[in-house]
Amino acid sequence: MIRVLGGPKRLCDGMTRRDLLHVGSLGLLGLGLGLGGRGTPAVASGGSSPLPGFGRAKSCILLYLYGAPSQLETFDPKPDAPEGIRGELGTISSVVPGLNLGEGLPELSRVMDKVTVLRSVTHPYPIHGVAFATTGIPRIELPMELNPRDPRHWPYIGSVVEAVDRRSAPEGAVPAVPRNIGLPWAFSARRVGEVARAGPYGGFLGPSADPVWADFDGEGTVSTRKTLAEKVWEGPEPYRGIDPAGRFRLAEVTGRPPELTIDRLDRRRSLLEQIERARPALDEAIERTGLDEHRAIALGMVRSGSLARAFDLSEESPSTRDLYGMTLFGQASLTARRLVEAGGRFVSVFWDEYGLAGTGWDTHWDHYPRMKDELLPGLDRTLSGLLVDLDRRGLLDETLVAVLSEHGRTPRISHTRGGGRDHWSRCYSLLLAGGGIARGRVVGQSDRIASDPAEHPVSPKDVLATILHLLGIDPASEWTDLQGRPLPLVAEARVIAEALA
Repeated sequence: MIRVLGGPKRLCDGMTRRDLLHVGSLGLLGLGLGLGGRGTPAVASGGSSPLPGFGRAKSCILLYLYGAPSQLETFDPKPDAPEGIRGELGTISSVVPGLNLGEGLPELSRVMDKVTVLRSVTHPYPIHGVAFATTGIPRIELPMELNPRDPRHWPYIGSVVEAVDRRSAPEGAVPAVPRNIGLPWAFSARRVGEVARAGPYGGFLGPSADPVWADFDGEGTVSTRKTLAEKVWEGPEPYRGIDPAGRFRLAEVTGRPPELTIDRLDRRRSLLEQIERARPALDEAIERTGLDEHRAIALGMVRSGSLARAFDLSEESPSTRDLYGMTLFGQASLTARRLVEAGGRFVSVFWDEYGLAGTGWDTHWDHYPRMKDELLPGLDRTLSGLLVDLDRRGLLDETLVAVLSEHGRTPRISHTRGGGRDHWSRCYSLLLAGGGIARGRVVGQSDRIASDPAEHPVSPKDVLATILHLLGIDPASEWTDLQGRPLPLVAEARVIAEALA
């Protein structure tokens, strides 16, 4: 029998409290993904679309670069711009004629024939508006950035996909893995300073529609020093390197009784055997107590074993693990590939702040040292490795890869220590690949200093609409919020037809 610490208090129907916790604790983890806690949205079926690629992608891996990378050092270098614009790093050509990259991305330069680059993304909010970049909300305000539960927030894109899929799934269907899962840990959970940031949450669907979060047990192997104005943080940085023995697992929920430590179960190699031995009693418990569908689904996920195996990176060869890079972002992205192979629908990997607020890709200070030593090498290795690995496995055509962020960086370099680029949302670059996206294409163009779109501006909402389209969801479909108002899944958006294969 699976042991969960706690007294064996017997309930009125004869079932013990411990038996109930065996079934229910996974639901407390959020695995049920229930949408009924704050009202169930009514989603109108959008049907198919006249544009190509509708439903081409079976799954999506979203790589989110929090803090916002500079377009000039990544996907839109300007070698002919003045020195104060182009900066210290040079430009390299790629396998696609005319598609140049920053010199810090040599591995990506060899696989740009697998992707489409959007060079003219634009919007009016130069704040860390992760919620604006990843939800359908049409407007954002600064106070909302630091309030994930502001009632004005709309659901995260993964939560939208999960909500629509649940409504169309056969009754009683149990997904092999959560439909909406996030790595490497709950967003903003490992930084010091300020409160949690908004973005990947259930919005008006409520907390039950948040992504199911993983967590990471492991150590960073490269020490670093980070600064944010007068604040200083020193320690091992997992985005620079991790011990190969580190492992991902499902996160525990804050506020859950400490004795319900799911990690104690997860550490036991005999977990699946224990569940099998307990299965008859658990099945009977579900029938007797009428446990809701969400907890039953959660139990089914664990009983299948698919989720546990997807997290087990020891099944991967050393060469494959090395392909992604032995960093937190790299191994989380490899885990994302394993999750979609196991049946995952929407998997998000965040390059998050760590140790100190204002880090990640937010390079107001030490821009060039961090771009050279940490950020560009990590992105180059991981993203190229993911694209190569998906393609050689025959998965790229059915797996959409989206590399997103909330804005870009200022064209002009500031004179802070190590150089700096500040927030800039008027023009920046994003990347899409696989799952119905054209290969080796550039959509849009910026002006000579990457300051504003010169042609074909697109918004973050257009990018989200394109993701939904490729996943077989009409972004113009409507649902109702808590006030009963009909809302589109993504406001003021169009599918970027030029990016479709």
